[in-house]
Amino acid sequence: MQKTQWIITFANGFKISETVVTSWMIMAGLIIAALLLTRNLKPVPTSKVQIMLEYVIVSLRNLVHSNMGEDVEKRMPNMLAYIGSLFLFFICSNLIGLLGFKSPTTDVDTTLAWALMTVFLIYFEGMKAKGLKYWKGLLEPIPLLLPLNIVSEFATPISLTFRPFGNILGGTVIMGLLYKFLGYISTLIPNVSIPFLQLVIPVPLHLYFDLFSGCLQAFIFVMLTMVFVSNATE
Repeated sequence: MQKTQWIITFANGFKISETVVTSWMIMAGLIIAALLLTRNLKPVPTSKVQIMLEYVIVSLRNLVHSNMGEDVEKRMPNMLAYIGSLFLFFICSNLIGLLGFKSPTTDVDTTLAWALMTVFLIYFEGMKAKGLKYWKGLLEPIPLLLPLNIVSEFATPISLTFRPFGNILGGTVIMGLLYKFLGYISTLIPNVSIPFLQLVIPVPLHLYFDLFSGCLQAFIFVMLTMVFVSNATE
């Protein structure tokens, strides 16, 4: 179904887009879930919820360590929290379309903000690890390649921005066209079961475009973030 972007307009003309409102909803949901899930933690896990949470945290820590080194928490104490928060927010942004909301990932401003955060983290950690020598890499392997190296620096945020944006938006457009086509078919063939058209046909595509592709793009984004930051601090 075609989704139109609505905005909240205040008396002074200040406007808030649907993407921003949906992002606030996701952040509020994640904060509330975090408070509820961690309010009764014990030194020795006894509940299934705490065991599940510890399994998730250990798996995430192993993933970060395998890509950024065992000493990553000493060099970058907040990296684990950043990667975990980014991954959860990214997945929820991709999957919220299943609930009828506009996915923030289909707005290029959202993916651009994530990409700029990652690029800032790359430069910040690179400067912290190497100082001004970090920028010496632009002259390697020979100074003649400086223009190409500068272009490659711009390519990083561009690729991080448009990869998730294009994949999620493409899935949204395809599903919108599919629903229009099914609606057209239902008017031509009234005897065709509506549940068949609205459930049996779209569900497998929703599982791929919204669930599988959404989780995959979130995983790819955080993996690229870890790889780029790790390369900058070598």
